[in-house]
Amino acid sequence: MSIFLTPEQQKSYRENGYFFPLRLFSPIEATEHRRRLEEIEGQYGPMHYRTKPYLLMTSANEIARLPKLLDAVESILGHDILLWDSAYVIKEPQNTKFVSWHQDLTYWGLDSDDLVTAWVALSPATEGSGCMKMLPGSHRNGKKSHRDTHEKENILHRGQELEMSIDEEQVVSVELKPGEASLHHGWIAHASYPNLSNDRRVGLSLQYISPRVMQMHTDKESATLVRGEDLYNNFSPEPICNFDFDPEMVAFQAEMQKLKHEVYDTQ
Repeated sequence: MSIFLTPEQQKSYRENGYFFPLRLFSPIEATEHRRRLEEIEGQYGPMHYRTKPYLLMTSANEIARLPKLLDAVESILGHDILLWDSAYVIKEPQNTKFVSWHQDLTYWGLDSDDLVTAWVALSPATEGSGCMKMLPGSHRNGKKSHRDTHEKENILHRGQELEMSIDEEQVVSVELKPGEASLHHGWIAHASYPNLSNDRRVGLSLQYISPRVMQMHTDKESATLVRGEDLYNNFSPEPICNFDFDPEMVAFQAEMQKLKHEVYDTQ
């Protein structure tokens, strides 16, 4: 079954900068994807914030290519879609780690906001477990000033945070059940607070872009065409993950992770 966003849902996304919930698969399937992730972690170490896990893991690759998810993304970006980046964002139980208020596109080096992030819940994302929080409409005026805090409990690379006050009464909590997803705009102000629950908060973040988008700081970045066609060739094509932690894929992913960090550090 396709799940293209309705005109009303598309309007809501444009006005608010996010849309949720989007049911992608059952809670049982979510549990299986989580099991596969945690089995990988047991063998190869933590996957939290490891760049482009869809290059390393068949589970992440399968989620990233779900037709239901791509239908929803197509409703926003159009038929031609590149999978540009991804990461598991994991908060351990009873943990003080948090994500400060920020805008993603500030640090990504892209020349356009033809991008949508999907956040797929593999465990309950609730207020108690530190779900994402969005400030509705904060994407409309583009980039706002940030500062680096290097706060050790901040999950972000440099502890970057918006230099603006946030009216908590306007904030929306993006609570998701396992197997549900949210979509958000690259300029939306968002954050998440510590996980005070007794379970891990496990989500897979996926960034999709239009092939028109360019990386301004390097010509070596890669992406995977997941729908339609790429008439621009702004990104090198990526190999496909056919089995978990293929040594050739591990080497390729390591190069892409190094490149990503170089781009982040120039912003």
